[in-house]
Amino acid sequence: MSLSFLTLGVGDAFSALRYSSCLAVEAEGQVLLIDCPHPIRKMMREASESSGVSLDADRVAGVALTHLHADHSSGLEGLSYFSFFLLKRKLSLLCHPEVAQRLWEGHLAAGMECLIEKHGEAPHPKHFDDYFAHTPLSTESAVRFGPFSIECRFTYHHLPTTALRIRAGGRCLGYSADTSFDEGLIAWLAEADLLVHETNYGVHTPYAKLAALPAELRARMRLIHYPDDFDTEGSVIEPLAQGRRYTV
Repeated sequence: MSLSFLTLGVGDAFSALRYSSCLAVEAEGQVLLIDCPHPIRKMMREASESSGVSLDADRVAGVALTHLHADHSSGLEGLSYFSFFLLKRKLSLLCHPEVAQRLWEGHLAAGMECLIEKHGEAPHPKHFDDYFAHTPLSTESAVRFGPFSIECRFTYHHLPTTALRIRAGGRCLGYSADTSFDEGLIAWLAEADLLVHETNYGVHTPYAKLAALPAELRARMRLIHYPDDFDTEGSVIEPLAQGRRYTV
């Protein structure tokens, strides 16, 4: 038994060099995406080619969504349509109820609420439950999904956003999601064997704050969501490489 992940994207919303941040976490042959930016199938194909790990939409058991900013959620429409039309199944979506609250009306409905299912027919009304099977995440207790046990904690960001701890195969992966520097969150993530933390400008975490953390913690930390001008070679914390597979 093991816990690993394939890095599909490591960039921020403004990147001209990299895909938006997204991980494909794998345990016992099941894949859980952390966030779902566009173009998600292209991201999976390119990461498959560079890593040698076969990955496409049919292998995705579910999506753990941290928040509704487009660089984290813009691929949901395409992936759920692919699941609906080609895989003939709903897309399993795991997120806190506060994250899910505006997902349909505020983000997806405009492009998905009407569907012509047969040529010549009028559009049929569609709803969230037609495309998605929602599993609510909780800040109070872990939620089981296949081989994964998932915990979440709110971060300090513009809109409801949750960090994640994902356990499987006797290992634990921590994921900060988008957040300002938060010592309490760092301590929560530090319980993981490997923690992936964002760094960026604005309402995000400054690199200098992470670089000042104890060496033992920095050794178990990897960086994601970094801007195009980030000095990856000079960083004292290893930045994740797009298209590479990591073992937790």
